[in-house]
Amino acid sequence: MKRLSALAIVLVLGAAGAVAAVAATAPTKPASVKTRSVSLGKILVNGNSQTLYLFEKDKNGKSACSGACATNWPPLLTKGTPKASGGVKSSLLGTTKRSDGTTQVTYGGWPVYTFVADKNKPGSTKGEGVDAFGAEWYVVGTNGKKIEKEGS
Repeated sequence: MKRLSALAIVLVLGAAGAVAAVAATAPTKPASVKTRSVSLGKILVNGNSQTLYLFEKDKNGKSACSGACATNWPPLLTKGTPKASGGVKSSLLGTTKRSDGTTQVTYGGWPVYTFVADKNKPGSTKGEGVDAFGAEWYVVGTNGKKIEKEGS
């Protein structure tokens, strides 16, 4: 009986933690997209200078990344119209509704994401060319297209 109670407590706490994690990531203002120069060239980054990626499995401006995928590749979410600065082209900046009802930033028609292995380090590009969750991930250039490393 004690095991069942302990399991129920763990499940309740786990569910509460999951709800808190979602609430913590829910945007409260428009997302910011800007540029940064790195070894790959001029790339897109979010307001915290974290590299933005596109997922080749996404089609027609819709995200194909949810669950464990979105845990590893968090979508750049926004409340309202995202803000462009630096060399970001406002005409390429947009949004799409995700399956969970949140609003994700797009650029050049591609939903954009950060990568947890970049560890919030500005300019880190550890996700470049990674094949995960059914397709490859690439850093997004200012033209809205993927940037590929030389020789890949």
